Amino acid sequence: MDVLGSVLNGPRAKDAFLLRLVMASPWSLRIEDEAPLTVVVTVNGTNTIRFDDGEQVTVRPGDVAVVRGPEPYAVGDECAPTAIIDRDQNCTSLDGVDLVEELSLGVRSWGNSKDGESVSLVGTYGAAGEVSARLLAALPRLITLPNNNNPLISLLSAEIDRDAPGQEVMLDRILDLVLIDTLRNWFSRPDSVGPKWIAAESDPVVGHALSLIHHNPGQPWTVAGLAAQCAVSRAGLARRFTDLVGEPPMAYLTNWRLSMAADLLATGNVTLETVARQVGYSSAFALSAAFKRVRGVSPRDYRRSLAG
Repeated sequence: MDVLGSVLNGPRAKDAFLLRLVMASPWSLRIEDEAPLTVVVTVNGTNTIRFDDGEQVTVRPGDVAVVRGPEPYAVGDECAPTAIIDRDQNCTSLDGVDLVEELSLGVRSWGNSKDGESVSLVGTYGAAGEVSARLLAALPRLITLPNNNNPLISLLSAEIDRDAPGQEVMLDRILDLVLIDTLRNWFSRPDSVGPKWIAAESDPVVGHALSLIHHNPGQPWTVAGLAAQCAVSRAGLARRFTDLVGEPPMAYLTNWRLSMAADLLATGNVTLETVARQVGYSSAFALSAAFKRVRGVSPRDYRRSLAG
């Protein structure tokens, strides 16, 4: 698996919140769900996604937008929001009246008019553990991909309002594929503002060093060891790696290991000792010390914060 592939391997939706949003103009919703990641596919109509600081983007039929939380934002026409989506995906009016039942249009369909000219497919990852911390760290808060006739979009549209055995699992996996395909295409664009290591992957020396780190994080790597594997001098690798990636090799290795540890801790079913061994630390104590030094919280407290 290449370096980008190892990061895109993270999304694992579980009972994701998915719906078909059907709205008649004028309309605008304020989203305050604090979700780590939301995918918005415009099927019909033109919508605008707006942040409080003025950043906004207009999405058209076939376009896909990916919004990284937890900042609030508005989606819809360029008018003041008339309803709010909260952390539990409940919809209320601005004065707190529950609108969930009033706007229900059937299985996973919701809106103010069944014949509304604006139709969007929305998929929300509800918990941080469903999306790799490494992936979230690599993304800006909003990206868009123009219509590329992705057949996965048609599949999601066909399946989203079906009510069949295993449908939730089916939709979770389709959502994962839509997200991965969108991000893969976005990262490959020359104008994408991704992390430096995306571009560094194409460098024959630094790309090889990144691959070694990503595929074998448990190895006791040193700069000298990586340099030997890349057939360059220790100083040459350190300088070239820092210039292209933005941080020294050992700092990158530490952050990569701790990001992997955070992802493993989010699953909730592995011991701290097992996590330590998988990401290259000699003991749970060594991992805890590094995790708290870099992230400011112990692994156990981090796991508790996800469960809460």
